[in-house]
Amino acid sequence: QVSLVESGGGLVQAGESLRLSCAASGRPFSNYRVGWFRQAPGREREFVGRISKSGSDTYYADSVKGRFTISRDNAKNTVYLQMNSLKPEDTAIYFCAARETLTGAYESWGQGTQVTVSS
Repeated sequence: QVSLVESGGGLVQAGESLRLSCAASGRPFSNYRVGWFRQAPGREREFVGRISKSGSDTYYADSVKGRFTISRDNAKNTVYLQMNSLKPEDTAIYFCAARETLTGAYESWGQGTQVTVSS
C-alpha cells in the first residue's frame, strides 16, 4: 500500500479558490489511480472525482463538475484538487484515496483536510 497525506485545506469565502494536495510515499505513485472524496458533518462520504494513473483521464461528480479539477505530478508523487468558485455546501473534510485496480475498493486513504467555505 501507499501512504497518503492531504494538505491545503482552510477557511475561505464563497467564490474563492483552494488547492488541495495529496502527497504519497511508499510504493511508486504512478501505479495508483487516485480519488478524492469529502464528508460533511452528519452526512455520508461523497465521491468528488478521480484521476487515472497517468493523469490523462479524469471523472467528476456532477456537484463539482466545471469547478473542480484534479491533476497529478507523478515525479513529485502528488495529486492535486483545484477547487474554484467554492460554495458553502463544499464545506467538508476532503480525503484522497488510492487503488491499483481499475475498479474495486480504494486501498489507501489519507487522514483528510478540512475545507470550510463561509457565505
